[in-house]
Amino acid sequence: MSLNILIADDSIITRAVIVKILGLIGIELGEIHQATDGRQALEVLDRHCVDLAFVDINMPAMNGEEVVEAIRSNPLWADLPVAVVSTEGNEERIARLLSMGVKFVHKPFTPEAIRKAVSELIGTTHELRV
Repeated sequence: MSLNILIADDSIITRAVIVKILGLIGIELGEIHQATDGRQALEVLDRHCVDLAFVDINMPAMNGEEVVEAIRSNPLWADLPVAVVSTEGNEERIARLLSMGVKFVHKPFTPEAIRKAVSELIGTTHELRV
């Protein structure tokens, strides 16, 4: 089964690195949607079927915490697996996000950290192919 992925991050480099890592993990990828801010991320969710989302916290227009809150409050998306990938260091904010069922990956991240988050979120195991 191929996965449709949303990557919401204002850094084109971060988005490209996540895409590359997903390829190295060996996940069968469907569509990869990219958004540069939280509002675009929600627009993608409105228009496309997404199986897994990667969301940065510090983005313009709407931050990642607001995106996660919108996802969890919408019955159509409430169960969407979400990995927050961020430099965020505020432990209270991280705890709030974790309580919403996300996996948190600190930037800078390793391919192994992304692989682990994906495995935990979608319930499968994948090995890095290097």
